[in-house]
Amino acid sequence: MSRRSLLRALGAGAAGATLAGCGVPAAFVEPGDRAGRDSSATDHTLHFANWPLYIDTDDEDESKRPTLDAFSQRTGISVTYTEEINDNDEFFGKISPALMNHQETGRDLIVISDWMAARFVRLGWVQEMDRAKQPNVATYLDPLLRSPAFDEGRLHSVPWQSGITGIAYNRKKLGREIRSTGDLWADDLRGRVTLLSGLDESFALLMQGNGVDITRWTADDFHEICEQTQKRVRSKHIRRFTGNDYIKDLATGDVLACQAYSGDVIQLQADNPDIEFVVPEEGAELWAESLMIPNLARHKRNAERLVDHYYDPEVAAELATWVNYVCPVPAARDVLASSKDEETAALAEDPLIFPDDAMRKRLAIARDITSEERMDFAKKWNSIVGL
Repeated sequence: MSRRSLLRALGAGAAGATLAGCGVPAAFVEPGDRAGRDSSATDHTLHFANWPLYIDTDDEDESKRPTLDAFSQRTGISVTYTEEINDNDEFFGKISPALMNHQETGRDLIVISDWMAARFVRLGWVQEMDRAKQPNVATYLDPLLRSPAFDEGRLHSVPWQSGITGIAYNRKKLGREIRSTGDLWADDLRGRVTLLSGLDESFALLMQGNGVDITRWTADDFHEICEQTQKRVRSKHIRRFTGNDYIKDLATGDVLACQAYSGDVIQLQADNPDIEFVVPEEGAELWAESLMIPNLARHKRNAERLVDHYYDPEVAAELATWVNYVCPVPAARDVLASSKDEETAALAEDPLIFPDDAMRKRLAIARDITSEERMDFAKKWNSIVGL
């Protein structure tokens, strides 16, 4: 399942959306009630919950994680690493009972997508990190990612990895370039285009195609893209809406162009160099999946040290060579460029890992959907998508 998974309107997803959407007063945790007793000084352990396949592993022994092992060797802190996050809403449902009832989650560090992280921040379910004790984060965090609307100044979150939602297409089969979102609606792509089904994953790029500044979009902007998308569904221009299964559609040629994530396209290009990824002329969405420390975490200081470890450019570079997402530490580029290994050095020149200046000017972090907007917007979008 995609780490940028679709927003569900039923099941656990609906429960999460309802809680956050209605802003249930009992769920909010006041700042003074978020910190627990920190045992880091005497208990050199840490529980880190992450997504599957989202950290480097040893080529000969997949149970070994070189960057994580290096942290333990340097600090003496033993890390229990679990790959338990398969879906944002599912994980929300898993730990929300503890958080809303002012109980420990059993986890010191979690990674969730920024649109979900926004809920945690609004509900007061995560703690501020002490940046004075995180010099690498303070120095090396990408300026583009420093202050999203949901967490100004990144007080509660630090990007683990980042990515771009743009357009992927098969240039050879299409026979022309795609430069803008509007190019998706040309007659020769009728029935050969897919969009992402998740509300949080899809709306920003479509708005940018209309020339909207996604850092300050309005309800009118949202309703406009819904009307446009509905018309394109009725005319059968849009083939279908997808999760990560767009990868298969593009690889087989069932679709010629689609809304896509930059990290996925890097993997596709390894098998098919005709696949290209485009940041449209009018812009694309920059997103992140971020590290956060839940309320009452028993090893907050240890968690802060681990976060800072991954912002050492050498460590960030090692992780980037494995995960192939947009690296949130631009300084890691120079580390890779100096590698004697040609394949590793080549990654420094990949704009989908280190966007160049021209691309960076077209990237923006979308304003989050507010709790007041979410239920109505999700209902309208899901009716179009067919969820």
